[in-house]
Amino acid sequence: MPLVQIDLNGSPYVGVFGRASDRVALVPPSVPEDLQLKLKEALKVDVVPMTLGGSNILGSVVAMNSRGAVVADFAGEDEIAVLEKLGLKVGRVAGKFNAAGNNILCNDHGAFLNPDFSKQAEKSVSDVLGVPVERGTLAGIKTVGSAACVTQKGVLCHPKANDQELDLLEGLLKVEADIGTVNHGAPFIGAGLLANSFGAAVGTLTTGPELNRIENALNLI
Repeated sequence: MPLVQIDLNGSPYVGVFGRASDRVALVPPSVPEDLQLKLKEALKVDVVPMTLGGSNILGSVVAMNSRGAVVADFAGEDEIAVLEKLGLKVGRVAGKFNAAGNNILCNDHGAFLNPDFSKQAEKSVSDVLGVPVERGTLAGIKTVGSAACVTQKGVLCHPKANDQELDLLEGLLKVEADIGTVNHGAPFIGAGLLANSFGAAVGTLTTGPELNRIENALNLI
């Protein structure tokens, strides 16, 4: 089944704890094997348990596509080595934007960044992920990675994202953009959804209409 409902670390905000690309899915070591198997079946990629800087909130501190991973500056060398062994180019983001997953929305076509990123950080993200980048907001929110979830097939955004923001994303990420919610009305899509081109996992509080919107927006049907 391409869309499963699960909780990670007892939370329906699965996008806070996990991060996926078309190459691999990362989850905390605390996730039980049965849930790892569900994720593997849904996402059709290997699931790798790991931490980043000893933290379990991988989705918040890692931004990743099929080429590379941008991580928080507190990532350990051993943790970076795990990502490099997966064939990913790895780069660190320093300073107050080191929660890379919250501040970067990316797929294999482009990356959309918190508008307060420096030009130097923008170039670093582009080099690591191998894609063009732009800066901006979603629904006026600067933490664009928490406000949306993107794959190679679609992007689902905060329900208050405006047409100009959605048009920008469509041009940059080369996918159709839609709006929705998760976990019974929560607007922060990136925090509540873990997805790649093959499938998705969403929190157990997510309603039937929300599931339908996710399936349509990410072309999982």
